[in-house]
Amino acid sequence: MSAPGFLPLRQLVLVDLLGLILAVRPGERAVVAIDGPDGVGKSHLAAELVALSAHVAGRTVHAVSIDGFHHPQEHRYARGRTGTTCYEDSFDYDSLRRAVLWPYRDGRDIVPAVFDVAADQPVDAAPVGLPDDAVLLVEGVFLRRPELRQAWDATCLVTAPARVTVRRGNARFPHLAGADDPRHAANARYVEAQEIYRLKSRGWPPDWILDNTDLQRPELVWPDPDEPQWFEQ
Repeated sequence: MSAPGFLPLRQLVLVDLLGLILAVRPGERAVVAIDGPDGVGKSHLAAELVALSAHVAGRTVHAVSIDGFHHPQEHRYARGRTGTTCYEDSFDYDSLRRAVLWPYRDGRDIVPAVFDVAADQPVDAAPVGLPDDAVLLVEGVFLRRPELRQAWDATCLVTAPARVTVRRGNARFPHLAGADDPRHAANARYVEAQEIYRLKSRGWPPDWILDNTDLQRPELVWPDPDEPQWFEQ
C-alpha cells in the first residue's frame, strides 16, 4: 500500500533506501548523513524518509538540518564571498557536535538548531528526546568533509547535474530569477564551493547514492570511485 502524499515510483525507491538506513547499527543509535549540493532535494528527501518510517515497523527516524548550524553572516562573509569561504566559513561544526552529535551518542536529548540563518540570529530550540535505537538523519551540504568523517555511521549522497540543482535552488529566491545557468556570476560562489568540496571528499565515497535528477523516478545506485561523474556536482 502506498503511503499518502508519495509518488508511487518514487516511494518504491525510497523504501529501498530507508531499508538500508534502518539496517545501520541495529539496536543502537545511528547517525546517517544525507549529503548533496544546494537544490538537489536533501531536505525534502529527509522529510520523506521520516514520513515513510512511520509506515515501516521498527525504528524511529528523526531528521535535523545543517542549516540550523550556520555561522552568523558577519563570520560567513568576513573573508569575502568566494567558493573557499563558502566551503570553509559557512557552518559551525563545533555547535553541531555539542548540540546534536555528542549528546545523541551519549543517549541524551539533542538540540536540533542553534541559529536561524534567514533572521541571522541565534534560536532557542526545544530539546528533542529520541529512543535508544533511533536513526538520526543529518542533511546538508559538505557533510563528507574530512573533519566530519568520524561523525557518521553511513552517508548517502543525493546527486543531480548542476543545471538541475542550480535551477531548483534558485527557485527559492526571487532575486535569482534568470540566473539558472550554473555559469552565471550569481552562482559562482556555490559552484566553486562544490568543486572544492568534491576534491576534498573524493577519497571517501558515500555508502549510497540517490540520483535525484528526475523527482518522480529517482535512482538508487552504488558508488564506484572509478566513476567520478557521480561526484561531480
